[in-house]
Amino acid sequence: MRIVVAGAHGKIAQQLGRLLVARGDSVLGLVRAPEQAEDLRAAGVEPLVADLEEVDAAVLAGHLSDVNAAVFAAGAGPGSGSPRKDSVDRAASALLADACERAGVRRFLQVSAIGLDRANPEGISEVFAAYLDAKRAAERELRSRSLDWTVLRPGRLTDEPATGHVTLGESLERADVTRGDVAAVLVALLHEPASIHRTLELVNGPTPVAEAVRSR
Repeated sequence: MRIVVAGAHGKIAQQLGRLLVARGDSVLGLVRAPEQAEDLRAAGVEPLVADLEEVDAAVLAGHLSDVNAAVFAAGAGPGSGSPRKDSVDRAASALLADACERAGVRRFLQVSAIGLDRANPEGISEVFAAYLDAKRAAERELRSRSLDWTVLRPGRLTDEPATGHVTLGESLERADVTRGDVAAVLVALLHEPASIHRTLELVNGPTPVAEAVRSR
């Protein structure tokens, strides 16, 4: 299987790339800066330098002719302002989805944020509110497409070692989840047809990853 991963230099995407390569998949990693490419090659990931805030969807689609599935794991990141939350977390997701439709890539996984069915928490910063709004809008836009999409909403991300155990459900209380466990769940979801057209929230919990994904 050949999978394109957007935001391939991010922490979740790096772990995702390593897991996919280890299971024998071919990974095309989208990064915005040429200096990020060497890290991907060292992990066995083929880099494609393409700034999703600038590239044309038709041009990007030309690189996806042999791709079977896509994972959008990109984000504007800490330190970015409200405008980039929209241009990356929303618009770049829509651009990749557009490119996938043009290239005939049907399977699409979107990394989002927990709790988006509820109002934004009171007292959060303007930038964090813009981030949640952008993720919410990206989900709405993705659901309007004919892709075989799955939305994964992780809880509070940590850099602790992966546990291999999670709770996966349609509506969960906000709690921690390791980035490694998010990556493992994404790998499992790619090959789980029952997750198509589902929005699932994820935190660490008692259930092994494979069992948690199968039971959804």
